[in-house]
Amino acid sequence: MTLGSVRSSTPQSGDTDDFSLVLGGPLFQMFRRVHLTGNALELVRRRIVAISLFAWVPLLVLSTVENMVSGADVKVPFLYDIDVHIRFLIALPLLIAAELIVHERTRVVVGQFTSQRLVPDAIRERFISILGSALRLRNSLVAEALIIAIVYIVVILVIWRSYMVLDVPTWYAVPGGGRVRPQLAGWWYFFVSLPVFQFILLRWYFRLFIWTRFLWQVSRLPLAYAPLRPDRMGGIGFLSLVTHAFSPLLLAQGALLAGALANRILFRGAVLTSFQLEAAAVVAVAVFVILGPLLVFVAPLAAAKRIALREYGNLARRYVDEFDDKWLRGGASRDEPRAGMDAHQLPAVHSAAASLFLLRRRLQD
Repeated sequence: MTLGSVRSSTPQSGDTDDFSLVLGGPLFQMFRRVHLTGNALELVRRRIVAISLFAWVPLLVLSTVENMVSGADVKVPFLYDIDVHIRFLIALPLLIAAELIVHERTRVVVGQFTSQRLVPDAIRERFISILGSALRLRNSLVAEALIIAIVYIVVILVIWRSYMVLDVPTWYAVPGGGRVRPQLAGWWYFFVSLPVFQFILLRWYFRLFIWTRFLWQVSRLPLAYAPLRPDRMGGIGFLSLVTHAFSPLLLAQGALLAGALANRILFRGAVLTSFQLEAAAVVAVAVFVILGPLLVFVAPLAAAKRIALREYGNLARRYVDEFDDKWLRGGASRDEPRAGMDAHQLPAVHSAAASLFLLRRRLQD
């Protein structure tokens, strides 16, 4: 992919291979200028190391300055804070690595809409327009600015400080008088490290919104579904490949949940079984966010199945009626050999009948 295709808002010359769910946006352009990525998300290891260390190392240094690394001055020293280490050394690298995986997978998958002849020429322009709309949203400066605002105003100042901060003295903050007084490391944690992580995480959910919107718009097109294709999904079975690419995102969410629960169990005396509902809810929502977008094709596929059952049912009926009229009702001439009497006709008759039977059974499954 060339730089020109990255900056463009629509695929060039109708080339659907120009589509990428993650390749673009102001942050991507900034990473290119500081040599943390190439035109196609290369240098993934460099990004992981740079961003993770930028978020985690200052916390270690500032905690050391205040003697909060492993000392007894606070109940939760820095080295024993499982949540922060999992967040910045496991979950954050997974979120960054997932970008390259999803980029490579979505380009291949979206291109198959045309290569599999699901997009007839009559709707090709509309399909290209949907791709262009998704790319413009992905590249939106306003969208990323809004994510930053949400991170600082809602996530950090409201949700995190009100519900996520432990009510015991920690390396990053000391509660008292109904307020939270940040330590020296806490200022970096609250206003740099956490926003970096939350921005990357929320940007992933924004991309999932773009993906869902794209699939919904495509599902409303009169695609050329093929109910008899081997994938048994009308020819769109390749979309399941994208869900596999989101596995690192699910793993990162699981790691975040494990870290948060570990801190509450170790430092607040909570019991693991008391988090059953929360854990189940997080897992259910995370899985639904990944698999849910494919549900937009339920209605179109059901309609395609009904049409195919009707068409192939009519074909099978016509074949049987013609066979009956010819060989059982006297339609064949006296000189024409009977089916089964002519050795070269028998396999063809049996094969056609069996094929029609199997086609109908496949559609009914």
